[in-house]
Amino acid sequence: MSLYEKIVNKSAKVGVIGLGYVGLPLAVEKAKAGYEVLGFDIQEKKVRMVNEGKNYIGDVVDEELEDLVKKGRLSATTDFDRIAECDVVAICVPTPIDEHKVPDLSYVVSTGREIAKRLHKGMLIVLESTTYPGTTEEVLLPILESTGLKVGKDFYLAFSPERVDPGNKRFKTKNTPKVVGGVTPECTKHAKALYENVLEAPVFTVSSPKAAEMTKILENTFRIVNIALINEMAIVASRMGINIWEVIEAAATKPFGFMPFYPGPGVGGHCIPIDPFYLTYKAREYDWHTRLIELAGEINDFMPEYVVQRLQDILNDRGKALNGSKILVLGVTYKGDVADLRESPALKVIENLEKKKAVVLYYDPLIEKFQHHGKEYERVDLTKDLLNEVDGVVITTAHTKGVDYEFILEHAPFVYDTKNITKGIRHHRDKIYLL
Repeated sequence: MSLYEKIVNKSAKVGVIGLGYVGLPLAVEKAKAGYEVLGFDIQEKKVRMVNEGKNYIGDVVDEELEDLVKKGRLSATTDFDRIAECDVVAICVPTPIDEHKVPDLSYVVSTGREIAKRLHKGMLIVLESTTYPGTTEEVLLPILESTGLKVGKDFYLAFSPERVDPGNKRFKTKNTPKVVGGVTPECTKHAKALYENVLEAPVFTVSSPKAAEMTKILENTFRIVNIALINEMAIVASRMGINIWEVIEAAATKPFGFMPFYPGPGVGGHCIPIDPFYLTYKAREYDWHTRLIELAGEINDFMPEYVVQRLQDILNDRGKALNGSKILVLGVTYKGDVADLRESPALKVIENLEKKKAVVLYYDPLIEKFQHHGKEYERVDLTKDLLNEVDGVVITTAHTKGVDYEFILEHAPFVYDTKNITKGIRHHRDKIYLL
């Protein structure tokens, strides 16, 4: 039986390498679709939890994971020799950038080498990790073809960008449209058949992995640039005494030519602060300087510092110095109602506050404690006494659950709301300062 037939009739065994925010939801959906799925991860804790049917990703339904494990449709392992059992392998490993915004493809390279050791004829490999245009063909393909097997003939290789939006109530892995670009038309055909069997959403094909890779970069570059624009507008509006949130709401009444973006203390998460800089890095090979992306990055990177400057001004107007003031940071995750600290601007706000010698406390309903730059932070209890004791509160994450904003406003001296989460509260408006 050919690989294509195995994919269509769901007898193909599917491997998913990397069981994080992208990999685990993808593994669950493939298992739900009827495939036998084997997850791979170097972290024994994740593997153990999957095999025990215990969920650790917010977008995965606990009961679904437990049921799939009990039925034998989904299991996990740290033994990469078992890649040889798989007909299809999806790569969902991290692609971070360093402090100089230089891409780190070490996880993709090491995963490619592990696959190459077990690569066999009639195998489909799909890279889902976000990266710069050319990675699939220039980095991954040579590793796989070093085995002597030929792409499009002996095995199939494609790129299909992940489109995960943690906490999104409407769009999950299952119903988000997919883009697929294969190295050859046969590669595209096989990858398209796989995703059409798994998703309840259209699967769009493009001419090459490069086009698919560029698609993901464009999506998040669009976002980083527009977020930077609204952040800059927020700073200017504040100096002019204009409520930027009111302006955005008014502008959004226009039925064409405008899409609302919202300011905040910075940009966080695994995509927006990182993905566009993969293109910036790659563009240098083509003697092009991506000025707009880099400027957007500079503006967004400045926002945590701006938040602290504004907080300092608020305290000064109230006759207090930031130095020695006790500040409660409300929310440390990068996104409301999502337990994810990656690239969170709240952590940079805390850094800047501590540089100014403020005493920093934090509360987040989803994060009991965390470490940052070697220092351990532990959540405080939101009590009346604590709120009376602090000199001010800064909201850096818009959690809609687990935070009583009215209680905070009643007892805290003031609240600096960088997310406009207190918009619906009518009482104590004199205590609220907006970004």
